[in-house]
Amino acid sequence: MVDIAQALVLLLLGGMLFFPSVVAPVVFASLPEAQAGAFLRAMFPRYYVFMIILSLAAAVMYQLSEGAALSVGALVCCAVSASTLWVRQGLLPRINTARDAQLAGDKKSGDTFERGHKLSVVINMSQLVLLVALIIATS
Repeated sequence: MVDIAQALVLLLLGGMLFFPSVVAPVVFASLPEAQAGAFLRAMFPRYYVFMIILSLAAAVMYQLSEGAALSVGALVCCAVSASTLWVRQGLLPRINTARDAQLAGDKKSGDTFERGHKLSVVINMSQLVLLVALIIATS
C-alpha cells in the first residue's frame, strides 16, 4: 500500500509542478492576456480537484498501510487535501472577484488580488515541500 501511496503522491507532485511551470507560461505566451486569464480561471478549479482527489487517495493508501494508528503520510496528505479545498472554495472565489474588480478599474482590488494570489502560491509551495518531504521520509 505504501508503494501505491507514494505513486499517487508522485503523480500529484508531477501535476503540481507541470501546471505552473509549463501550462500557465505557455497559456500566457500563446493567448492574449484576457483569454489567458479566462482559460486559467477555468482550469484552476479542475487543478484543485485533481489535487484533492489524489491527496485523499494517497491518504487512504498510507492509512491502510499503517493500520490503526494515524500515519504521518495520511496526515500530510489530508492536510494537503484540506488546504486545497479551502483554496478552491474560499480563496479562489475571492481572488477572482478581486481580479474582476481590478480589471474594471478598482485599484484597491488589485492589491487584494495580489495578496490572494501570493497566498495561494505560498500554500501551493508549502504543499509541494510537505509532499517532497513525505516521499523522502517514506522511501
